[in-house]
Amino acid sequence: MALLSCPECSHAVSDRAFSCPGCGYPISVVSPSSLWSSPPIPAKKERKRRKLPNGYGSIKKLSGNRSRPYAAYPTTAGTGSGAPGKHPPAIGYFKDWHSAYAALSEYQRAPYDPHMRNSTFAEVYSQFYKSKFETSRKELSRSSRQAYESAFKNCAALHALRFSDLRKQDMQEVLDTCNLGYSSICNLKKLFTQMYRFALENDIIEKDYAQFVTNNHEDDNEKGEPFSPAELEILWKNKKDRTVQMILIMIYSGFRIKAFETIEINKEELYFKGGVKTSAGKGRIVPFHDSIRTFALNFRKNFPGFRVANFRQTFFYPTLERLGIAYAENGKKHTPHDCRHTFSWLCDKYKVDEVSKHFLMGHSLGKDIEKSVYGHRTLDELRAEINKIQI
Repeated sequence: MALLSCPECSHAVSDRAFSCPGCGYPISVVSPSSLWSSPPIPAKKERKRRKLPNGYGSIKKLSGNRSRPYAAYPTTAGTGSGAPGKHPPAIGYFKDWHSAYAALSEYQRAPYDPHMRNSTFAEVYSQFYKSKFETSRKELSRSSRQAYESAFKNCAALHALRFSDLRKQDMQEVLDTCNLGYSSICNLKKLFTQMYRFALENDIIEKDYAQFVTNNHEDDNEKGEPFSPAELEILWKNKKDRTVQMILIMIYSGFRIKAFETIEINKEELYFKGGVKTSAGKGRIVPFHDSIRTFALNFRKNFPGFRVANFRQTFFYPTLERLGIAYAENGKKHTPHDCRHTFSWLCDKYKVDEVSKHFLMGHSLGKDIEKSVYGHRTLDELRAEINKIQI
């Protein structure tokens, strides 16, 4: 017990008194403890959650200062002898109990291997590579192996990241910042596409982000070998073959093979319209060379739903093999792109004017302002120039 001084009359009063005996002032209201402190607020107890059903798994709050303290675990399988099995890895780690419960519910609807879900890019690649090259019955070439191995090395920034956490921008950044050639970048995109397909098949992911990744680099693979005069003569001798007709269309129009997937054919004014790759090449108009007019008009009939991969493997290479002209004189194998090189060579040989050649092939006129601004060509002028080429 202690004595206090009454604020009203300064009378000595016990701290246990309800009021001052001298003046009746309420002592308990003005006691120091009530003036300078408030009663402690009891800690809010966390609402007790309902126990998860048997076989549903578990959610545990981990100790320590963690940004994602709640771990969701699938159910533990027994060993078959009555003893408990090895505790499986966590499905994931979450900020709150409800997020962990949502993940556990998703797992119950479509169970998957948590080991694989938590795999890094490098670990998924290892599984993918083994499936594609070591356990698959399909034999793939050594060059194919090397292409995938090189592509994997070229995306080292992704190796340690969890595969299921990757998004389109992660892969897009790898492609956009890559300083390698066009073919190497194509191989990178192909690797992403193949790995995501493998990951979907094995329940590692639920969405394919690789399908949104684009190769924004220009194709720098313009190397090739023109068909020789002797090889052109062989092609013309076999012009009744529909595949040979398609090869001659490519040679005497200068379009890349990819352009023929979407090419427009004007049967009234007799020209192609299309192109791919560059702004100068897209949507350009190329008149039919007189020698391929009939072939051009029958293109859709001969090759409905034209697709590059199918034509190249099923028609182009087998036909050149059959005709004995699969390889150029220097030993290099002819490719569809050699048709475009042949067109360029023919333009030079038969003196097609330079500006018309640029328009026909879809080349940029670069910094030549006079030619790029004033170098117009009409359809008739282009037709006259392209028909300078003789067969």
